[in-house]
Amino acid sequence: MDRLTVPGTLQSLAHITEFVVHMAAAANLEPRVTYRLRLAVDEIVTNIITHGYDRAGQRGEITIWAQVEGQHLIVCVEDQGVSYDPRQVSPPDDLDRPLDKRKAGGLGVYLALGNVDQFRYEQDEDCNRSIFIVSRPGCGARGLQ
Repeated sequence: MDRLTVPGTLQSLAHITEFVVHMAAAANLEPRVTYRLRLAVDEIVTNIITHGYDRAGQRGEITIWAQVEGQHLIVCVEDQGVSYDPRQVSPPDDLDRPLDKRKAGGLGVYLALGNVDQFRYEQDEDCNRSIFIVSRPGCGARGLQ
């Protein structure tokens, strides 16, 4: 299992992106799947930094690890910021409206969760885990539980 720990700041996003792209290549993911995974992780990590740390007046680290398990690449982001379960965000109710007529907010999380085969959120004690699961080539979304 490969692991990276960085400060929970926006300046760390480039390192996290490099890590995700490297792990996706190691898992032989298709470019489109890699791109979507990178966007999903970037959106959730940005929310962790801005909402879980900065707006709460906290500082902390973000640890990201990844591993291949059979037909899937699993990427896990761990933080100690304010707990925030992205699955609890309601999908925007105005997706059919022109962009300039829509309410701000919520679209990034909606798109992030839709870009992976499965997303899980766990919180125990002082650790939040955002877990992204994508299928490897030729495997489809089979075998997800």
